[in-house]
Amino acid sequence: MDLDAYVFRARTGPCFVCAFLAGDPDYTHETVFEDDENVAFLDRWPTLPGKVLVAPKAHVEHAVRDLDEAAYIRLMLFVRSVAQAVEQVFEPERTYLLSLGSQQGNAHLHWHIAGLPPGVPYERQQHHALMAENGVLTHSSQERAEIMARLRQVLATARP
Repeated sequence: MDLDAYVFRARTGPCFVCAFLAGDPDYTHETVFEDDENVAFLDRWPTLPGKVLVAPKAHVEHAVRDLDEAAYIRLMLFVRSVAQAVEQVFEPERTYLLSLGSQQGNAHLHWHIAGLPPGVPYERQQHHALMAENGVLTHSSQERAEIMARLRQVLATARP
């Protein structure tokens, strides 16, 4: 991962979620699950196994100001369902849920769902485990397909 190129693209390029949803080939992601309002997809540069991003399909930039209570609750229930699938598949010690981004880059509201594997030394947990500067995981296309299949199977049986 070229961190400088990532930052440049995040700050000057199109909205990565909207571009992904519009089918822009430069912004492809692998969809794990979706409903009418929200989408879950594999992180392109995961720092932890099975890291998933969740975003509303509509371009929303602020979780508190831009969503009414009902939309917020639907989004958070969607996040919870995906997080439960991550927990079932990866059995993490802790599941991190973060809403990141800013008006300066990656402004589209999105949640990071990242399961911390058991046994990670404390010094390499929390922020350290989430920072791309500390390295990203490389999965083969086969490994990514297996991760998606396992998550999809759990989500298909867990949701109506």
